Amino acid sequence: MKIAVGITGSSGSIYAVEFLKNCPAEKFLVITQWGKAVLKDELNLSDFDLQPYIKKQFSNDDLTAPLASGTNKLDAVVILPCSISTIGKIASGIGDTLLTRMAAVALKERFKMILCVRETPLSTLTLEQCAKLSRDGVIIMPISPPMYFRPQNIDEFIKAFVDKLNSVLGVESSKGWRSGDLE
Repeated sequence: MKIAVGITGSSGSIYAVEFLKNCPAEKFLVITQWGKAVLKDELNLSDFDLQPYIKKQFSNDDLTAPLASGTNKLDAVVILPCSISTIGKIASGIGDTLLTRMAAVALKERFKMILCVRETPLSTLTLEQCAKLSRDGVIIMPISPPMYFRPQNIDEFIKAFVDKLNSVLGVESSKGWRSGDLE
């Protein structure tokens, strides 16, 4: 499975790092300028620290990268965390960076796309943009980890969301609420 992963400047880069570490698919990474700033600010990491977990990284400024073309099949595009600005650009069809162009490609080629929104509260405009994208087949996945596993620490809290994301992607399945009752 080939997945393009985008990291934007929304808070929550710890979720992206955990996803890159734990998703077994081939991952191709694009990080925005502000995504790099938040990664440094929140985790004291650079994009170079993520290299062991990805197949290749492309510059967000490189619109000639293979991720910018629908002729290169991807199984999914995941933007984690996805900023409100990025949602607005995608919903408006603006493909002015590699990250927004790969989202536009995912829409036109009908690739699975998951936008993991971390910001809260959401304005009416953002909710309308999310609804529009959802009608176009995009999965809007707020970063809202399941609590029924009773996470005991922040690592378990983050892992629960990443497990759910991997399950939605279809690369792994996570335990569901009271799933033992189905066995």
